[in-house]
Amino acid sequence: MKLNARQVDTSKPREKAYKLSDGAGLYLEVVPSGSRYWRMKYRFNGKEKRMAFGVYPTVTLAQARALRDEAKKKLAEGIDPSTAKKEEKLVRDVQLNNTFQSVALEWHATRAGRWSEGYASDILEAFKKDIFPFIGQQPINEIKPLVLLNVLKRMESRGATEKAKKVRQRCSEVFRYAIVTGRAEYNPAADLTSAMAGHESNHYPFLTVEELPDFFKALSGYTGSPLVILAARLLILTGVRTGELRGAFWSEFDLDKAIWEIPIERMKMKRPHLVPLSTYALDVVKQIKVMTGQYPLVFPGRNDPRKTMSEASINQVFKRVGYTGKVTGHGFRHTMSTILHEEGFNTAWIETQLAHVDKNAIRGTYNHAQYLEGRREMMQWYADYIVSLANSSLLPLSKKA
Repeated sequence: MKLNARQVDTSKPREKAYKLSDGAGLYLEVVPSGSRYWRMKYRFNGKEKRMAFGVYPTVTLAQARALRDEAKKKLAEGIDPSTAKKEEKLVRDVQLNNTFQSVALEWHATRAGRWSEGYASDILEAFKKDIFPFIGQQPINEIKPLVLLNVLKRMESRGATEKAKKVRQRCSEVFRYAIVTGRAEYNPAADLTSAMAGHESNHYPFLTVEELPDFFKALSGYTGSPLVILAARLLILTGVRTGELRGAFWSEFDLDKAIWEIPIERMKMKRPHLVPLSTYALDVVKQIKVMTGQYPLVFPGRNDPRKTMSEASINQVFKRVGYTGKVTGHGFRHTMSTILHEEGFNTAWIETQLAHVDKNAIRGTYNHAQYLEGRREMMQWYADYIVSLANSSLLPLSKKA
């Protein structure tokens, strides 16, 4: 006999759970706590199974019957209604977590362990600033090429053509990740190269030896942030990458031994890096410590000391002293390499100082500290030479014996 609304509404809990049958497999299960659950018993492929339809009174008797009838139709079609329900829930969950932002963050988390901390942070910062505000909440499988192109064009319009190129590449990786994880079928970023302005660059702009005195003269006249100026000087004297410098912690420095040890997680090539500090570099570090020694970070952000100095800070200084397009922080690595090679220093010392992956299979097996004393001598010579240029007298390179 079928249930009526009054029987369902007046059902009371007992010492043990019991069932009130409505027919065709549907029943109301009343448990000792007083909760009442709609369930359906059925057989599929010879096995007895059960599925839940919700809790009364949230799900009424009429609604429970409609759900039962829907399940019966699936059974008639040879479909297990319980399995179908789970698959439908999975699809709904995927759709709810299918925005570009959620997929991008998931992709980033899977890749971050392979990158240096600074590089991973820079990628995430670029997404948060230039991509998420515009398409972050859109379903990733609905984003069209023109929509993404317009977002990237915003970056190009402010002159950030190189950054737009890199962000497009990262967006393309996010879409490929979405495809292989079943949340998209098409990569709209892949075909945008021809529609973008592009970036013409001879790698990173750098200065020649002849140009350095005028540059240092211009830099000495800058009246902006003293911390950023010191950061630029330390960058020039050590040859580290800009991200490695900005992300530095005081715990990495041993001032007594004049050594800076950058841990593996912060290095682009995923190898720890020892940086010998010349007397001039050590003096710069000590000046910085007076300013920021109370923080964990050597170069804390201006507005939030828990974050690193802005990515653009050092290059912005170079622009303000009149060197827009002529030099970048990274360009000083090229300048250092050129000067040291022309001076005749050991190539292995130079490549190790710049934390390059050594392409020589035998030499590449050396420990990263193997050339430390040689590099210490080399970097002291380099610092002496750079300081001589900064003192506005262009001295000829003295040949090593």
